[in-house]
Amino acid sequence: MVVAIASGKGGTGKTTVATNLAHVASAGNKGIHLLDCDVEEPNCHIFVKPTIEHREKVKVSVPKVNRLKCTACGQCARICAFGAIACIKQHVLTFPELCHGCTACRLVCPEEAIVEQKREIGSLESGRAAGGFEFTQGSLNIGEAMPVPVIRRVKDKLDREKLSILDAPPGTSCSMVMTLRDSDYVCLVTEPTPFGLNDLELAVEVVRNLGLPMGVIINRCGTGNGRVRDYCRDQELEILAEIPDNRRVAEAYSRGMLVCEEIPEMKEIFLSLLARIRQKENG
Repeated sequence: MVVAIASGKGGTGKTTVATNLAHVASAGNKGIHLLDCDVEEPNCHIFVKPTIEHREKVKVSVPKVNRLKCTACGQCARICAFGAIACIKQHVLTFPELCHGCTACRLVCPEEAIVEQKREIGSLESGRAAGGFEFTQGSLNIGEAMPVPVIRRVKDKLDREKLSILDAPPGTSCSMVMTLRDSDYVCLVTEPTPFGLNDLELAVEVVRNLGLPMGVIINRCGTGNGRVRDYCRDQELEILAEIPDNRRVAEAYSRGMLVCEEIPEMKEIFLSLLARIRQKENG
């Protein structure tokens, strides 16, 4: 089963949920895999403290123009939807940072003057968390604009025979959509504030467009107002768990500790959440 932990905005507690859920699920069960798909700012490793056993570079294909063959006809520039290649007078310019690797420019070139070359945009690391479960994370190089290829490589490590927990990027951009795609269930983490509700509504719309089942986790309960609960009731969204606003949770988080290990009542909340997710798997 593949479970994605997502949110419409950053700072709602998405990583807290993903890491603690993986930890409680791993007790007596080695078939757990935590994948950090927030490749622009991966931070699950801070809490699960993995031993990295494998590293690899993530590369994408970008065009390279053979100027001896090129006639500057401009067909490559006209076909590119991303502005990654331009024809100015008799010169063809490429902008690798904008290239999406679709290879359309190479396919339409009548002189076969365009070839592919590889460019590194990030890295992939995998190993074992301190809790014994499998761990994978991606990291986008600083200055790069396209996290999706790195997320795709992280998801290549998925094993659907295991309980795979994906920590998705915040927001509702392409990165979040790529992470959620093909998941079996989505947990949307929110907080009971006007901003939390607004971004929850956006996230719910995305998940519904993807046709995926979902539930809501309300973090920092006891603050804000009850409008998030009203929204979930009106939209017939199941509230999977409510995490109280607790200073000890913030203190444990600030030290890079798992709250389910530091605070007994937090462990019960995540065990209950795991049980409810397992029910989705079974029916």
